[in-house]
Amino acid sequence: MNPFEEKPINIDKSIKDWCEIYPKPYNKYEVNPYTKTRIILMNGTEFEANWFSHQFSRNCNNNDLRREIALTRRIEKQQQMKIAHLKPINENILETTISYEQLAVDLTARLAKRETDTNVKSALDFALLEDFDHLYRYSDLLDMEYGIQAEKLVGRYTEIMPGRPTISHHRHPYDSIKNYINNKTAAPITKLNVNIITAAEQQTMNFYMNIGQYYTSDIGRRLYQEIGLVEEQHVTQYGSLIDPNQTWLENLLNHEYTECYLYYSCYCDETDPYIKKIWEQFFQEEVTHLHRAAYLLEKYEGRNWQQIIPNGTFPELLTLGPNVEYVRDILANTASYTAMRESYVPVCELPKDFDFFMYQNIVNKDVCTVPSHIVIDKYINCNGCDYRFEVAPNPVECLRNRKMDNVCVGREPLCSDDCC
Repeated sequence: MNPFEEKPINIDKSIKDWCEIYPKPYNKYEVNPYTKTRIILMNGTEFEANWFSHQFSRNCNNNDLRREIALTRRIEKQQQMKIAHLKPINENILETTISYEQLAVDLTARLAKRETDTNVKSALDFALLEDFDHLYRYSDLLDMEYGIQAEKLVGRYTEIMPGRPTISHHRHPYDSIKNYINNKTAAPITKLNVNIITAAEQQTMNFYMNIGQYYTSDIGRRLYQEIGLVEEQHVTQYGSLIDPNQTWLENLLNHEYTECYLYYSCYCDETDPYIKKIWEQFFQEEVTHLHRAAYLLEKYEGRNWQQIIPNGTFPELLTLGPNVEYVRDILANTASYTAMRESYVPVCELPKDFDFFMYQNIVNKDVCTVPSHIVIDKYINCNGCDYRFEVAPNPVECLRNRKMDNVCVGREPLCSDDCC
C-alpha cells in the first residue's frame, strides 16, 4: 500500500454533522482488549497531529498557509472526537487506565521487536519495563477499590506483575534527552516507530495529568500524579529521538504519513466490524491530508514528497498482540538499569555523585510517602499479598516476593533482602 498512489477525496466531504461525529460506544463487556488499545493509540495520534498543527500555525507568518493547515486540523479534531467517544459511559477512569497501560506495554514491545536502530530500540526497551510496572500498580488499585481484576480487562494477553519499580523511574531531567535520528538515513520503520511511540506516550501523559485530579480517592489521585510525571519523562525521551532538523512542512508530511500508516494498520488488524469501518473512513480522509501536505511542501519549499519519503510504500504494518516472552526477556536482563545521559546502564555503574542519586534523595526522601509504593503496601496489608497475573514466577528474583514491595531495583546499587 502506497498512500501517495491513492486517490484523495474532496476534503469538504470530511466535514461532519453532530450525529456523524458522535459514535456508538463499544460494549466494555464484549470488546476485544486490542480494539480498546487501537482506539487509545489513534486518539493519541490525532492529538499529536492536532497540536503539532497548532504549533506550526503559531510559528508561521503566512496566513494562506495557516488557513490550509487550519482546515486539515479541524477535520482531524473531528476524527479525534469521534474516536475518543468510542469509550462507553460505564467504563470508569481506572478501567480505561488499564487499557492505556496495556497499549503502552504491547505497543512498545512490538515496536522494539522490529526496530533496527540500536539507539531507538534501547529507548523502547528501557521505558517498556516502566510502563509494565505502571500496569501492575494501577491493577492493584483497581482490585483494591473496585474489586475488578485487571487480567480480565487485558484478556490475559499481558502479564501483570512488577517491572522496574516506579519509585526507580524518577530521574534527573538531563537523562531524558537522547540522540536523535537522521531522517535522511533512518529506515522508514524507524521514523514511523519514533513518531508512533511519541504520540502514544504523550496521550498517556495527558490523560493522567488531566484526569488524575478527578479520581475519587486520595491514594488514586496521588498515583496518577506520580505516574503522570514519569510519563512526562517518557515523552521527553521519545520526543528527543525525532529529527529536529526537519522543516515545519517536512514534519507535517511525516505526521500525515504516520497517520495514514496507522489507520491502514488498524483497518487490517481490527476485528470489530463497526470500528473497522471507522478506520477505513479515516484512512481515506488521511490520504487527502497527506496529498495536501505534499502539495504545500512543493508550493512553499519547492520540494516533492519523494525527497522526504523516497518510497511511499508502507513497511511492515503494525499489529497489536501479546508479547509475554519478549517482556520477560527484557525484564530479566535490564530491570536494574537506569538512564545516564544518552545511554542506559545498571544503576551500580553510576558514579556515586551522579545526579540521579541527588534527584532521588529529594523526590523520594521518604519512601513511605511515595504513592506507587503506598498502593502496593496498602494492598498487601489488606490482602496478605499483592495482586498479580503471571504465567510463571517473575524472571527477576528480587521481584518475586508478593508480601513486600521492592523499592530498590533500578534505584540502589545493591538490592538487599531488606527491600525485597
